[in-house]
Amino acid sequence: MKQEFSVKPISGYVALLMAIMFIGGAIAGFAFGIIWLGIVLTLLFIITLTGFKVVNPNSSSVMVLFGAYKGTIKENGFFWVNPFYITRIISLRARNFNSDPIKVNDKIGNPIKIGLVLVWKVADTFKSVFEVDDFQHFVLVQSDAALRKLAGLYPYDNFEDHEAVIALRSGGEEVNRELEREIKERLEMAGINVIEARINYIAYAEEIANAMLRRQQASAVVSARFKIVEGAVSMVEMALEQLSNKKIVELDEEKKAAMVSNLMVVLCGDKDVTPIVNTGTLHN
Repeated sequence: MKQEFSVKPISGYVALLMAIMFIGGAIAGFAFGIIWLGIVLTLLFIITLTGFKVVNPNSSSVMVLFGAYKGTIKENGFFWVNPFYITRIISLRARNFNSDPIKVNDKIGNPIKIGLVLVWKVADTFKSVFEVDDFQHFVLVQSDAALRKLAGLYPYDNFEDHEAVIALRSGGEEVNRELEREIKERLEMAGINVIEARINYIAYAEEIANAMLRRQQASAVVSARFKIVEGAVSMVEMALEQLSNKKIVELDEEKKAAMVSNLMVVLCGDKDVTPIVNTGTLHN
């Protein structure tokens, strides 16, 4: 299989000087009655004019002669090439692709919306022109396919899949690296260099967004309650230990149970406790 190779054509300024000489000679030939010389030099002048080529910075020109690849001009400047060459200008600048969010199913099957931003550039002009039909459209389609595949590999979060080490919402750089690797593999055949690929939008689809929000809120409440109860148990244990060590009051099992119950209510309750003043004895 052919590979890209760079060529350095004739300087356009040298060819321009030759064109001036041709037209000058043609005028002289007609002036002195040498008609055949004037016609030949005029034809050479016209052919020379059709071979001028300007290549801008960060651009390239792919050259083809009767179906055969003749090289790529990657150096910017003013050049002259074979007038019979068919040339195609390919930009070598970095380009951005900011995709609209697409609806897909994650690993668990939840519908989500996910989008990406891709920074890419042409690295191999031969592959970009001859290996695929339209390399720009190829980038869009393959990036979309890679994003869909990535979404199916991981859950949106680990609320349902607790064994998942990586989730789309919290995976961060690991998910982005996997996305970039997948896109690089797909675009390599088109001679595309992937500079960066990142997820720039992710959310549940509209039809389940409210339900998932309530689930997240409930999970947060349960997690907070767990921490509250854990702290309350530690405080009750500390209180009983301090009362016992300092012999402030002797508590039997029944009184300990009542004290633990009261402290847990105070520490775990949602509302402020309203104290009740006992004006009798400890037992009444």
